[in-house]
Amino acid sequence: MSKVLIVNAGSSSLKFKLFDMPKEDVLADGEIERLNMPGSIVKVKYGDGQVYKTVEDNIDYERSAAIMLNGLKDLGIIDHLHEVSAVGNRVVAGSTHFDKVAKIDDEALNWIVQLGEIAPIHNPVEAEYIKIIQRILPDTDQYAIFDSAFFKDVPEVNAIYGIPYELTQKYTIRRYGEHGINHGYITQQAQKLLGYDSAKLVTLHLGSGASVAAEKDGKCVDTSMGFTPMNGLVMGTRSGDLDPALVPFFMKRMGASADEVMDMFNHRSGLLGVSGVSSDMRDLESSDDDRAKLALEMFVNRTVKYAAGYITELGGVDAIVFSGGIGEHDQWVRDQVCKKLEIFGIKLDDQLNKEQQPGDLSTKESSARIFLIPANEELAMVRDVDQSIQK
Repeated sequence: MSKVLIVNAGSSSLKFKLFDMPKEDVLADGEIERLNMPGSIVKVKYGDGQVYKTVEDNIDYERSAAIMLNGLKDLGIIDHLHEVSAVGNRVVAGSTHFDKVAKIDDEALNWIVQLGEIAPIHNPVEAEYIKIIQRILPDTDQYAIFDSAFFKDVPEVNAIYGIPYELTQKYTIRRYGEHGINHGYITQQAQKLLGYDSAKLVTLHLGSGASVAAEKDGKCVDTSMGFTPMNGLVMGTRSGDLDPALVPFFMKRMGASADEVMDMFNHRSGLLGVSGVSSDMRDLESSDDDRAKLALEMFVNRTVKYAAGYITELGGVDAIVFSGGIGEHDQWVRDQVCKKLEIFGIKLDDQLNKEQQPGDLSTKESSARIFLIPANEELAMVRDVDQSIQK
């Protein structure tokens, strides 16, 4: 028996779960939102339905890690911090250096920091939490679970760009993807629901960060995100696909540096940039503003384009899978996406969609199943860590 802490750190939030392994019982499920902002929110579910919640201004990374670890002890979830036998950290970019779970040592941590060039919003923050936890729990083994590992099997025809091939090889330029931990998890769950492993799937991880992936026989064959997580769909604040010539164009017209232009594409674009209202789908759907409606239409449009393209690429599809915050909770988005995919014979059951319970939301006449499968990255991660510990 062991207690494994799973850490999912972002620039504005910290999510964590403490598992009792190998039973996979969740002892604590916590989140700290609005990091480095006024009104930071701490929420922890534990025990027999108890919930601890408090608000504190401007919680930074160091403070949030201390709240997370000390909270486990203060709430009586554990007696001593040394009861945490291992910590698993979600890391977005592993490049070709990491194709499986890695035990963190100095070399691995240095690589995670260097790969921040590929995932500048994610890897630096994730590396910072690893360092903080090392200081608090110096004798506890930490592991990194990489989002990019699920996409290692994407064939070269889909993985590389149309640039000089020698540069692709020299700088290891390829489509690395993101959300691989969840795409892998919901692929396995969809296979179980279908009852066979040879399924052709299109998985939709739709949230503030969003991506589409195509899977065949349990392996990913294509994905919408690229060399960085900015590529693909229109997202909360990320632009998604755009013409790279816009970088020098804005540098000249705005007198901006390349870094400033990229910051705009990452933090002030997407749903927020198009609508001028919000990056949150709930705000946009309740707004009468024309630009908010345009942003919604663009989100659905880009999602459909990728999904339809992947159905064609796979030569058909056995199931469409919705997951992520928007995919799981936004019936309007599911309805609009499925209506546009009806050309493939895919039909959504309106009543099941409204009830939005996990499982099959398709009609009996649908040519493919439509699954709603909640994301559970932490469960997928703790299983990987547990396997690594047992080796």
